[in-house]
Amino acid sequence: MMMQRQFGEAMLEVKNISLSFGGVKALTDISFDILEGEIRAIIGPNGAGKSSVLNVISGFYHPQEGEVWFRGKKRMGLKPHEVAKQGIARTFQNIALFKGMSTLDNLMTGRITHMKTNLFWQMLWKGPAEREEIEHREKVERIIDFLEIQSIRKTPVGRLPYGLQKRVELGRALAADSKLLLLDEPMAGMNLEEKEDMSRFILDVNDEFGTTIALIEHDMGVVMDLSDRVVVLDYGRKLADGTPDAVRSDQSVIDAYLGVSHD
Repeated sequence: MMMQRQFGEAMLEVKNISLSFGGVKALTDISFDILEGEIRAIIGPNGAGKSSVLNVISGFYHPQEGEVWFRGKKRMGLKPHEVAKQGIARTFQNIALFKGMSTLDNLMTGRITHMKTNLFWQMLWKGPAEREEIEHREKVERIIDFLEIQSIRKTPVGRLPYGLQKRVELGRALAADSKLLLLDEPMAGMNLEEKEDMSRFILDVNDEFGTTIALIEHDMGVVMDLSDRVVVLDYGRKLADGTPDAVRSDQSVIDAYLGVSHD
């Protein structure tokens, strides 16, 4: 069991969010916060609204009601690339890598929001553009070392096993220098050894980089081992919110989720 750790103030607050698609309600009056420095899990049965919450946080969806606050400021309808520039990075359920590009080049795409030289200098690749390229490459090489993927740095990611592709996707998100990292089912489809590796890297990212993490995960063993607090959704509504131990013993959670078999 994890010891209770101390965290900073709320980095992100979701306040009374409601989201509908036509007549279908995906989220209804959802509120929770993510504290600076914590690992925050979002769980619930399939269709509970977990990915919709991440899509709201990352700017892909804009709720009809409610507010999103980041670092004490209310966000006003930002687009995904604007959210990324604020310091929020995202991985997806389905791996969204450039399959024909190498591991190194995929990680370099994570640096795009930090590239400042204009197109003229980039075309010439001289002066500021060259210096910037070297700086970004050094950052990416450190992440490659951190994630222990030196041996595949030049390998097209489409040729990599699934577990390594997920690790590369994590690396690309890290390359963005995000303050808040959103992980959408980072363990999905992995075997036990791959899950153990990914769990270790997530804990190390949180500890060594100081990155705040919010993750969706179906593996309850992983959730209970990794997370500091858990918010539980069911049918687009918040069912429970608290420490892993409190959530695990909540009867409504047991009825809705923990006691139900999910293939």
